Amino acid sequence: MSVPFSSLKQLHQSPNNLLLLLLLFSHLSKHSIKFNIHSFMQKLISLGSNKHPLHGPTTLLFLLILLTTAFISFLWSTLSTTNIKPTTNTIANQTLVPPNVSSNYDKTIETIKQSKKFQPTVLNCSSGNQTCSSNYPTTTLETEKNSAVCPEYFRWIHEDLKPWKEKGISREMVEMAKKTAHFRLVVKNGKGYLEKYQESIQTRDVFTVWGILQLLRKYPGKVPDLEIMFDCNDKPVVPMGLYDGPNVIGPPPVFGYCVDRWSQDIVFPDWSFWGWAEINIRPWENLLKDIKKGNEKIKWNDREPYAYWKGNPFTALTRLDLLKCNASTTHDWNVRLFSQDWIKESEQGFNHSNLADQCTYRYKIYIEGYGWSVSEKYILACDSPTLLVKPRYYDFFTRSLQPLQHYWPIKENDKCKSIKHAVDWGNNHQQKV
Repeated sequence: MSVPFSSLKQLHQSPNNLLLLLLLFSHLSKHSIKFNIHSFMQKLISLGSNKHPLHGPTTLLFLLILLTTAFISFLWSTLSTTNIKPTTNTIANQTLVPPNVSSNYDKTIETIKQSKKFQPTVLNCSSGNQTCSSNYPTTTLETEKNSAVCPEYFRWIHEDLKPWKEKGISREMVEMAKKTAHFRLVVKNGKGYLEKYQESIQTRDVFTVWGILQLLRKYPGKVPDLEIMFDCNDKPVVPMGLYDGPNVIGPPPVFGYCVDRWSQDIVFPDWSFWGWAEINIRPWENLLKDIKKGNEKIKWNDREPYAYWKGNPFTALTRLDLLKCNASTTHDWNVRLFSQDWIKESEQGFNHSNLADQCTYRYKIYIEGYGWSVSEKYILACDSPTLLVKPRYYDFFTRSLQPLQHYWPIKENDKCKSIKHAVDWGNNHQQKV
């Protein structure tokens, strides 16, 4: 029930399809909220390829969500009536060929530049063996033909934008997001402008913005002008139903890392795809290669015949409940659980938390913590069936996972028996597993 590496790679290998649709949505949004994608298929075919080589798979993970951003930004730009009043601002310099946009962007960026707190952020490449170039290309060369068939997961774009289908998105809705957002990021003429409202947990905001800057560098001339209001916390912040009604403004278009059935946030790849410095986790592109090598060390039949989980059990009651399933003198539920002390681990140089070395058990357990957990992608990447305790939250890719194809579902209110049943069945049907 694990996700094959071919499937994981396919998540990232449709760059040109996504980029072309970014342009399509931004073009259509200038004229009408309603659109018909089939009428632009010839444009898709002529503009690019779905076989473009990928140098940074993590960049493409959030490109699907960035597509929705482009659509949203142009919706409110046609309805906007007020200007932005920034607080703390920085700019990360990039160079792109800008599409035609409304004058509201000019007012936005001009207001940011006039702020007394505005300071440019410059990448420091003076140390190490890094080489920085000031002459980045302004266009992306297209050398291959593109398929006219859109990936299946594109349907989630429409689902994410459904709350704004009837009313559209106004400037007032966007400004409402400042109540919870950690930052606003604007792409204008190929430059990324950051308006910061509050400190995020650790460096989540830094790595999220860094991922977007990689996108701008990777695809010059392809990313249209857009605007993102972003929340970096563990849980969604836009409750469903609060903004219903004919005379109610909203909901605010807020991007975040996860959502549940009772919220309307727009899901975006989490920061750890580009690294989690505080706990020594490398970017996803590099770590996925390490996990693949770790998988090859021990064949599945030779792995420990138990279900494995390692993490911080004190972030949620459901995790504390899971600890009851650990082996004892009276019961053995075929589960091996380990508590992770990150403070102690950091003091010891993270010698016992290498994710590439944790694919030594036949089964791996995923369970949510305070909210959704970034560990899900690492667990799925192990070549072991994933036993997934029924979750409340989902991120941008897990909503497409199918039970008994990508994971084995575990009952939340009967974890021990449910896990033991899964392990016993798998050990007795190893060929099917």
